[in-house]
Amino acid sequence: MAQKRYIRIFLAMAFCLFIGFLGALATQTSIADWYPQLNKPWFNPPNSLFGPVWTILYIMMGIAAGIVWSKGFYHKWVKTALYHFAFQLLLNAFWSLLFFGLKEPFWALLDIIALFVVLLLTIKWFKVVSNIAAYLLIPYAVWVLYAAVLNFEIWRLN
Repeated sequence: MAQKRYIRIFLAMAFCLFIGFLGALATQTSIADWYPQLNKPWFNPPNSLFGPVWTILYIMMGIAAGIVWSKGFYHKWVKTALYHFAFQLLLNAFWSLLFFGLKEPFWALLDIIALFVVLLLTIKWFKVVSNIAAYLLIPYAVWVLYAAVLNFEIWRLN
């Protein structure tokens, strides 16, 4: 039983990291030319911070999803929690495409607002299944909120 749990956690982590990798590919299209030209707020972190932070967050997201998944996909609450998780992960990936790939900060802002709302719902449903899984998503929610404010300021300043 424990082995199945670890396998699910590993698979969920691998999937989250893969989504992060896809986002990084979209980011690479404009990080060297378009992004440096933008006006940014004083609280914009250095570019070198984003990769490590996102890697840690994707690992925590995968662990959280794996914990929930290990409770049994046949349970209504597990399904609901994982459907919310998948939707927020889709919005997460889409943000990189909108902001960096298409260079559309306004549409990325709308996406990240939706992401934050769905993420809060995901945390709520994860908490029904596992407190630990829900708590593992809190740093991600804080970072998404910070990223949303940063996205708003970049859109406003440009």
